[in-house]
Amino acid sequence: MTKIYSFLALFFLFVFTANAQNDITVRGTVLDVNTQLPLEMSTVYFTTVKDSTVIEYATTDKNGNFAMNIKKYDKPVFLKVNYMGYQTYYEEYKGLTESKDFGKVYLIENVNALNEVIIKSEAAPITIKKDTLEFNASSYKVRPDSNVETLLKQLPGFDVDNDGKITVNGREVNQVLVNGKTFFDKDGAIAIKNLPADIIKKIQVSDFKTKKEELSKQESTSDFSSINITIDEKKNKGYFGKVMGGYGSDDRYEANVNLNFFNNKQKISLLASSNNINSTGFSMDDVFDNMAGGRNSNSKSGSSGSGGKGITQSNLVGLNYSDDWTKDLLAMGSYNFSNTVNKNDSKSNQLSFLPTGNIITTADSKSRNESTGNNVNFELEYKIDPTMRIVVAPRLNQSRTNSNSSSSSFSEDENGNALNESNANSYSESNNFSFGNTINFNKAFERKSRNLSFVLSNNNTSSDGNTRNLSETIFYQDNQPNDERNQNTKKRSSSDSYSADLEYTEPITDSLRVRFGSDFDWKSSANDERTFNFDPATQEYTDLNLALSNYTSSIQNSVTPKVGVTLQKNKFTLNLDSRTSIINFDNHSVYLNNATDLNKKYALPFATALLRYKFSRSKNLSFKYDYSNALPSATQLMPVINLNNPLNTIVGNPDLKPIEKNSVSFNFKNYDFRSRSGYSLYVKGDYYDNDIVSTSLYDDSGKRTTTYVNISGVYNASIGANWNQSVKSGAHTLRYGLGLNAGYTFDKGFTNAVLYNAKSTSITPKVYLSYDYGEILTIAPSYNLSYNQSKYENYSRDATSNVVHRINLQTTTYWPENLIFGNDFGYTYNSNISDDFKKDFYLWNTSLSYGFLDKKLYAKVKVYDVLNQNLSATRTISATSIRDEENTVLKRYVMFSLAYKIGNFKGAEKGGKRRERD
Repeated sequence: MTKIYSFLALFFLFVFTANAQNDITVRGTVLDVNTQLPLEMSTVYFTTVKDSTVIEYATTDKNGNFAMNIKKYDKPVFLKVNYMGYQTYYEEYKGLTESKDFGKVYLIENVNALNEVIIKSEAAPITIKKDTLEFNASSYKVRPDSNVETLLKQLPGFDVDNDGKITVNGREVNQVLVNGKTFFDKDGAIAIKNLPADIIKKIQVSDFKTKKEELSKQESTSDFSSINITIDEKKNKGYFGKVMGGYGSDDRYEANVNLNFFNNKQKISLLASSNNINSTGFSMDDVFDNMAGGRNSNSKSGSSGSGGKGITQSNLVGLNYSDDWTKDLLAMGSYNFSNTVNKNDSKSNQLSFLPTGNIITTADSKSRNESTGNNVNFELEYKIDPTMRIVVAPRLNQSRTNSNSSSSSFSEDENGNALNESNANSYSESNNFSFGNTINFNKAFERKSRNLSFVLSNNNTSSDGNTRNLSETIFYQDNQPNDERNQNTKKRSSSDSYSADLEYTEPITDSLRVRFGSDFDWKSSANDERTFNFDPATQEYTDLNLALSNYTSSIQNSVTPKVGVTLQKNKFTLNLDSRTSIINFDNHSVYLNNATDLNKKYALPFATALLRYKFSRSKNLSFKYDYSNALPSATQLMPVINLNNPLNTIVGNPDLKPIEKNSVSFNFKNYDFRSRSGYSLYVKGDYYDNDIVSTSLYDDSGKRTTTYVNISGVYNASIGANWNQSVKSGAHTLRYGLGLNAGYTFDKGFTNAVLYNAKSTSITPKVYLSYDYGEILTIAPSYNLSYNQSKYENYSRDATSNVVHRINLQTTTYWPENLIFGNDFGYTYNSNISDDFKKDFYLWNTSLSYGFLDKKLYAKVKVYDVLNQNLSATRTISATSIRDEENTVLKRYVMFSLAYKIGNFKGAEKGGKRRERD
């Protein structure tokens, strides 16, 4: 692998050095014609006179200066300069054949420009509108058959990792909208994987806001970003889609349907998927299709395979709808049906550390789990008048699950003495239902920033379950009687919660606002569990087992008055919020015909301080402090014995105190659009008082009795940094970056009633690179290392450490014409794997496809795990145990598939002519 990476580095160096000989440099300064002041973040770009194709672009610095390296161009070009609120400047030149200083370029203010609108004859590659960053999609070159994810990777400051996580200028994206509305789900994974890039007009980036913040036009309090994908009006009336099906070795199969109908404001999308290759969503990869679910993504820590347990067969159908019914009434909704079946065989070895001597447990199990669900989401937004808006968002979920499992385990002490043995077979099924709704109402007043907000929400759930259990547990010490069970358990549970949030905002000055209001919350839950022993006389489960039956209920109601202050200046924003929850927490249980009541009253304070400072439009700093409290659950509080597990008896602790948490975070982000490079830094930490942990006592047979206690003085801290740069020269585009994350945790716990301290350190550096040669070649190598170390005090263990190396190389070639060849090669070494398994392995997936009928029909062959080395061995290390586990894993298979693309847009170019991007 070292030789491969050395060769790639030399190759990239040679290509860029050879190409640099054809580059020239252009520079200049952009000023206001009246004030002679520099205009920072103006967009300067060159386009061809013939068809307005963007050749290159840059943005100005704080002194109004711009500079860019451009490949020589001997045909007529336009120099264009764009800045919000100013008339677009343009001038024609015969060509760009030598380096040139354009000197001072003056812009004239457009007195008719609106606050939120840029008046221009065409879209610049990048435009900044207040706090929104806008990219003109047609200025970035991607293949005509690419999806939105490929387009995002071309945008400066964007990064999309192998798991689909999007970051912009170091900030994670947690919401993706299409034309301002959700597309199936908020995170947008379906949108960026399924929508074609050539229908997109622009990509807008802004701070993520809750619906309440959006309606009341408050500044964002989030550290996340939001993306809005706007579809080209010319492609907003018609239909497009893709149908794919494949079959392979070992009876592996996959099928996908993606159909979209757009008619101006109305959009209807239908997605369907069926496969047995562990892909449990609608997100597809252009090269590997559903195989994306088993590629070299960042699998769970300690795993040598590609994450997940067992092999899953899934059938999914999704329908998304959005429309503007009237100019004042907007609607959107989605429906999802899912059916998944997971089968898994598991073997494990666990070493549990005790002051009195370690316990070794071996276990194996075989399971089949099936889940069928229906999920409906809907949202209506109504503009009552120009000052009042209401948003109603109901959601409904119904699911049914069933599972079969058989398991066995054997425990012995470190001297080889048998402690216990268990064998069990069980079958369970349950029906679950939930309904939730959120109503957001907002009233804006004539005075700017004066606002009244009201949010009402509810969530109602119910579940009915039935479990049959046949088990035998043998105890070899203490002369304990064996535990034999042939039982049927019926469990009914329900939960209802209602909350109201009332808040009024009053501006004191143009920059100072105060908020005051109150939250009202009411929660109720009930669990009724009845276990019946098998009666040999009647051959039915009719004998009620009181020791394994119980009823619990709880009611929690709270009133939370709150007050907040916002100070917003030109460059900084300060938000201060404080509230106090006055809570009544009433719990009731019936066990062994005895009733227990536990009533608690709390007055819990909360406080948040957020400071943001913007040095410039692309450089900002934020500091946040949060103090919060969390109540223990009813299960943790109620002194009711739970005997469901023969090897672990659980009882609550009524003396538990609420958890107190102090959190601090610091973030700094800087992205320079001129050099297309940026970096980000963060530091954060949490400190806990009265944290709740479980503590267990073991008897001589290895049986546990578990309860809960408070522990104070535990904390964690982390620090991270990321740097990336993009270099473009002609057809060559190189992106590379470095990342580093480190953490420290000081924890406390109990093992057999003995208190211990654990100090854990982790460090994870990474380096990544991507090279594109026009529309022909993409090469993307990456490497990351994960190192973890833990040290213990007052404990039988001293220290433990492990290291994981991950190397990945992804290549895609689009040459010769119509042929696509993709490879995803990964190497993983994990010192944290038991000596019984290989500590390193290779996972190589490959795909080869050919396009017919003007690239509407693709024939493809794919091979998963070419070397047949995929493993599922994992090791989990905690302060009290080391657990090695092996599960069923997806092995090598070959898949043959056909995919057909359809599309017809009114106003689109005839003959399916591709839109070129540059």
